[in-house]
Amino acid sequence: GVWRQTRALLFKNCLIKCRTKKSSVQEVLFPLFFLFWLILMSMMHPHRRYDEVANTNLGPLDTSQLVNFVIGYTPPTPVAREIMKKVAFDHFVDGIITEEYLSEEELQEASALRTSNFVGVVFKDSMSYQLRFHDSIAMSSIYMESR
Repeated sequence: GVWRQTRALLFKNCLIKCRTKKSSVQEVLFPLFFLFWLILMSMMHPHRRYDEVANTNLGPLDTSQLVNFVIGYTPPTPVAREIMKKVAFDHFVDGIITEEYLSEEELQEASALRTSNFVGVVFKDSMSYQLRFHDSIAMSSIYMESR
């Protein structure tokens, strides 16, 4: 029964492979070629490993550059308000001006009017955000990866 059918199928497949040598060789060599190509590409562009940076005291923050500095944020949720309150008053003696906006469009309009001293923060949820400068977007990320 089963053994006879399996043996006949195996014999049939061996005959087909012997009669079609070109396609059989291609079935073996193409994966090896692509494997070689992947290894070659990974050797040409190795991953960069960065050494650990020791903890150092960077000294006091120069707050003279933060005069009239405005941080706008959206959406005005209680979590966002609490985060921005900590940013404005816990780390700076004079505080930083924070403004809340109802939508990203309002935030972009405000950014276009005050390009030199304005940074926008768009909270996606309680754990992620995007920084918006007058001409670009900076993504928050734990991992640094090559582009």
